[in-house]
Amino acid sequence: MGFIRLSLDSPVTFVNVPGIFIDKYMTEANGEFVKVYLYLLYCMNQDSQGCSVSAIADHFNHTENDILRALRYWEKAGVLALEWSESGELVHISFMDLGRPESSSPAVSTPVAPAPVAPVDSTPAKKEYSLNELQAFGNDPDVAELLFITEQYLRRTLNPSEMGTIIYWMDSLKMSRNLAEYLIEYCVGGGHTSLHYMDKVALGWAKDGITSVEDAKAHVTGRSKACFGVMKALGITSRSLVESEAAYVEKWTKEYGFTMDIIEEACKRTILSTHQPSFEYTDSILTNWHSKQVHNLKDIESLDASYNKAKKAAATSRSTTAPKKNRFTDFNQRSYDFVQLEKDLLNTNN
Repeated sequence: MGFIRLSLDSPVTFVNVPGIFIDKYMTEANGEFVKVYLYLLYCMNQDSQGCSVSAIADHFNHTENDILRALRYWEKAGVLALEWSESGELVHISFMDLGRPESSSPAVSTPVAPAPVAPVDSTPAKKEYSLNELQAFGNDPDVAELLFITEQYLRRTLNPSEMGTIIYWMDSLKMSRNLAEYLIEYCVGGGHTSLHYMDKVALGWAKDGITSVEDAKAHVTGRSKACFGVMKALGITSRSLVESEAAYVEKWTKEYGFTMDIIEEACKRTILSTHQPSFEYTDSILTNWHSKQVHNLKDIESLDASYNKAKKAAATSRSTTAPKKNRFTDFNQRSYDFVQLEKDLLNTNN
């Protein structure tokens, strides 16, 4: 048969499907599993808050176990990442990055025992481990024990992609088993059971030069105090900060080096201006103060005084340059041609 040309005659809504999924993953999958994956993409593109296993089951007239079987298949294939609550309920589905290049070298890496290192200046690039490499690392007692402990915390079996993430911490970031175990305990204790979230924390610790459990505890304690202070200043009481919000606090305290009294003053001004918590607004205030070399509250008072003085001077300048109105200028002024008026008057007298 010849080449088939494709065209579109009506404006319909499209769902973006990764090309690598069609080329690599779809060909070997059960057709019903493919339907579930495509439906999840559709739900995500509808700007909805999510979906439920029961709703997907009803849509395809399947049982919930059928849907869960499909989800676990895609998790094992490294296409999806599933997050479960302590009660065993599925609470989060993440679409994995299918475009990451696979390892081009068939050689198996030899597990390297983690050792204390100097602070990491540049984060090593993420690596996609082959099944042979995962197996080789799994023969290392520290790695094997950490993978086992992680599965106990998460109450489920890790997929190859998640195993690769944990091995990356030890292999590339040179994180000790004890530090990696504390990281997992810290994240799960805070209600974060996603390996994607844990990986962000691991990268942050590596950039901050955290190489021991003691360093991590000191870091967590300091961050927790700062986060609590910001939550109190912004009136956030019903929840914890999400990672993006905590990253702002990290920026203000670490990168800008602000003390809590300065940060709390910015939060106070945020509430006065927006009447609601806004980390973006607070960040704009603190970024401005940082650019103007603010180091304490007196510096802020000086900036306020300079601003008010300039504002008053500008108002005075406008009032003195504006034309004064009187009982004549209150009326619309008329424009007369006096030469023509004189000629008209002379013609009239004649």
